[in-house]
Amino acid sequence: MNKITSVEDVINKKTIPPGSIVYVSGNAATPQLLLKQLAADESIKEIDIYSVLPLGSGLEQLYSEERCRDITHRVIFNSALTREAVNKGWAYYCPIHLSEIPRYLKEKIHPSVVLLSVSGPDQGGNYSLGTTVEAVLMAIRQAKDRGGLVIAERNARMPFVQGTTIHKSKIDYLIDSDYNLPISPVHQADENARRIGEIIAALYIQDGSKDSPGSTLQYGIGEVPEAVTTAILRRGIKDLSIHTELFAGAMARLVKVGAVTNRWKKHLNFSVASIFLAEDQAGYDWMHNNSAIQSRPSNYTNSVFKIAEHPRMVSINSAIGVDLHGNIWADSLDARKIYSGIGGQADFIRGARWSEGGVAIIALKARTSAGLSKVVDMCPAGITTTAIPADQVILVTENGAMDPRGLSLGERAVAIAHLAHEEEKEKLLRIIYENPAFHKPDSSIAGKVPGFVPYEEAMSR
Repeated sequence: MNKITSVEDVINKKTIPPGSIVYVSGNAATPQLLLKQLAADESIKEIDIYSVLPLGSGLEQLYSEERCRDITHRVIFNSALTREAVNKGWAYYCPIHLSEIPRYLKEKIHPSVVLLSVSGPDQGGNYSLGTTVEAVLMAIRQAKDRGGLVIAERNARMPFVQGTTIHKSKIDYLIDSDYNLPISPVHQADENARRIGEIIAALYIQDGSKDSPGSTLQYGIGEVPEAVTTAILRRGIKDLSIHTELFAGAMARLVKVGAVTNRWKKHLNFSVASIFLAEDQAGYDWMHNNSAIQSRPSNYTNSVFKIAEHPRMVSINSAIGVDLHGNIWADSLDARKIYSGIGGQADFIRGARWSEGGVAIIALKARTSAGLSKVVDMCPAGITTTAIPADQVILVTENGAMDPRGLSLGERAVAIAHLAHEEEKEKLLRIIYENPAFHKPDSSIAGKVPGFVPYEEAMSR
């Protein structure tokens, strides 16, 4: 390993020549110093860069129209940095399940250069991959097997997250940096998010006991995760486990108060994630050498088979919209406007459904902040769906919960319509009732709605 003091000495056209395939760690572990130099050095060109949710300040130039003429960005998960480039055609969007990115790196992509963030070393000469593992470990292996380069940035503020490490011999160049890590501010739940969290905790998250396991949780960041955590704590639910792709402040709250024991997990009796985000530096400091949490690659955390091994797996994710058939879309605003990415939603939906006692939940507010309904008659033409009706996903809005298991097409449509705001609900029910393709929804509309639990009923349980 060569320790360097100048970023220009390692990020240049000699180390990253034309034809290079570069893999870059993302999220809070985006190597910002390395990427700023890559953007600034216009002699670096005719390369491909793969990334998953790059974050950081001062990186706009890297994704500008001008720089995209020389660099081919292949974005696996969009961020605010990449969204314009992807949607204006300057960059490519590559939809891949998070669980399968390591596999594609091995079988198809074959990176020759890896840019990443690290922390360490420990006494064994091992460096932590910090707050982001996802497919970085496989990228390193592929690059080293093919004589490529691993260039690491050691940020003084990056926590040493236990679990996934690499030996110093795997790093070709190391440069030190010291800047604030990207954070995920706490999203205080509004009334609708609070109701969603209460419904989920009341109906689907179970306390552990001497002979019966508590739920195993997966969820991310935002108002609903915060609301779910608050509802769990208010109800005093304990003896939980965590197996997730993203570990953020909402889950840290559960760990800190002792609501998480992980004692029912078959393997790895600690909270496991592939990506970590905190609301401030204190949150990252809490992660440093914390044995309660460990990192693993996404082909472990997001493996459908590993997820299914956990008892009572409760997967909670969000979506942009859902239609009356139960098609769900979470990465796109329309057929040609990519907002985020596929991520690991489908991984956890399917893994949770195979877990004993597990459920897959999509939680969304009935309306957007602009007043548009998220529950619609038909999904936009050509849009990519992250879940289909056969996935049997439980849907939750502030108005109630809809469990599609065992329902006909017409019964399901009626139950989904009841998730919508009152005004949209009446319009959707009229569409269902007047369309013979929904196969006799009359009985569902006239009496109790099969599969639907309204908020008030959920609160009585």
